[in-house]
Amino acid sequence: MSKIAIITGGASGLGLATASRLAQEGVNISVVDVNEEAGAKAVEQLKGQGVDAIFVKADVSKSADVKNYVDKTVEHFGTIDYFFNNAGISGSGKFFLDTDIEEIEKIVEINLFGALYGVRYVAEVMLKNGGGAIVNTSSSAGVTGQDSVVTYSATKHAIVGITKSMVAEYAKDGLRVNAIAPGPTETPMVKEFYEANPKMKENATSGIPQKRLGTPEEVAELVTFLLTSNANYINGEVIRIDGGFTNTK
Repeated sequence: MSKIAIITGGASGLGLATASRLAQEGVNISVVDVNEEAGAKAVEQLKGQGVDAIFVKADVSKSADVKNYVDKTVEHFGTIDYFFNNAGISGSGKFFLDTDIEEIEKIVEINLFGALYGVRYVAEVMLKNGGGAIVNTSSSAGVTGQDSVVTYSATKHAIVGITKSMVAEYAKDGLRVNAIAPGPTETPMVKEFYEANPKMKENATSGIPQKRLGTPEEVAELVTFLLTSNANYINGEVIRIDGGFTNTK
């Protein structure tokens, strides 16, 4: 019987790459994103890969939207086996004291509240059905301090806390929760950030021992491994995938 995955931010970047990689394993996908047009294209692509897929539009900063994407997934597929809790935004790249309060609130609402709501509602379904696997998206900025991303970094450090504490509470009930900490990766969000802050791309690339950005496909391989049964005894880990970037910090 096919496994079922929910992927937030599933219409582009890490989310879409992971959806496509999971589809190669025969996993049916619930694509969650705020972008309806991109979500419809993602579903078309996944169905072309031979799996069933649905799109649910959601603003993850709203708890009602999160509950809705969980309910719609269960209504269509019957259960949830895997959850890639991935939706997030980066911010403007300004230093913290130059950042307006509205930007701080938006980043926290999407990156932190959105992740918490997702874990809350998805884990509830998983535990009723005997367990499941969750991968939360943290960041290299969630394991080290970095300038120009103070609020983003705060939310991504929080993802690490969510991951470890959920394991402390629910591993005994069949729940696995891990996090990934990607370094700079060639996603649409990162490309947009670096276009607005070109010097930061140069600084980031020069600071990566492998001297290049990561690819969404490389991250998708890691997420797929962590979600599937190949990683059954890995729990509560935060795995860096950054070309050695944070290893030198």
